[in-house]
Amino acid sequence: MILPEHTQLGTDYIGHKVFKELQYYIEYYNSLAFGVANYLNSGTPGLINLDTHIMSSIEGTLDSIEMILHAGRINDSYALIRKLHDSIIINAYEISYLDKELDVEIRVAEKIDRWVTGTEGLPTYKEMKKYLESFDRLNELETLLKKDDRYKKIRTICNNHMHYNLFQYVMINDNQIYTSRIPFLDQLSENLKDLFVLHFAYLFILRPHYMSSDDYLDHLEADMQPEEGSQYWVAPFIQDAFKTVIKPSRTDIAVLIQSSSEMKLE
Repeated sequence: MILPEHTQLGTDYIGHKVFKELQYYIEYYNSLAFGVANYLNSGTPGLINLDTHIMSSIEGTLDSIEMILHAGRINDSYALIRKLHDSIIINAYEISYLDKELDVEIRVAEKIDRWVTGTEGLPTYKEMKKYLESFDRLNELETLLKKDDRYKKIRTICNNHMHYNLFQYVMINDNQIYTSRIPFLDQLSENLKDLFVLHFAYLFILRPHYMSSDDYLDHLEADMQPEEGSQYWVAPFIQDAFKTVIKPSRTDIAVLIQSSSEMKLE
């Protein structure tokens, strides 16, 4: 990435770990969107998977964050961090709502159908979050998420940046001014990691089969007998994310994800 001329960012900014982390997340969501496309949604009309489009959209948001940070506009990036958080909650709400509707034998989930067709918007963030907190399959996860207030703090940080609640947020959005930016990149890195963990947990507790490797289906499509137990194998990029991001960051959530399905996460 070529930086704008005459910026005052410095080599420590350009070489910060957040840029490699963003590339990792972007590649992860690219792979996930491709893999999820093999599954169809129940409770919605048409032959589309809503989740694959949400994954692709999140990939785009992360790509935009990377570009904005390369331009030295840290403050602006937080508007997209908030959007990223919203997207994760929307995805978990959409899956949970479809599952609940199908449990009572509703053929088409009207609220999601109206959202897809553009005739009605989704509930507010607070309403969707409250729905997730009351969804039975997420009870254990929500208990772990409430052990601290990190996700409330992320919302507060995003709002502070968006509304320029401190003058320093104005300064870090001006790439012509030399000021201490590294603490903000450190914080942004932590926020992105926490959001990645949140989405990983929601998605694979609600949809454990989404983490499947291609081996089982590839054998079936080739009229070959799949290896015993291969339906529980995990895609390599999922295993890598679990090992390098989830387990070191939140051991408690990692244990819950493993115990929530028969998928062979290590």
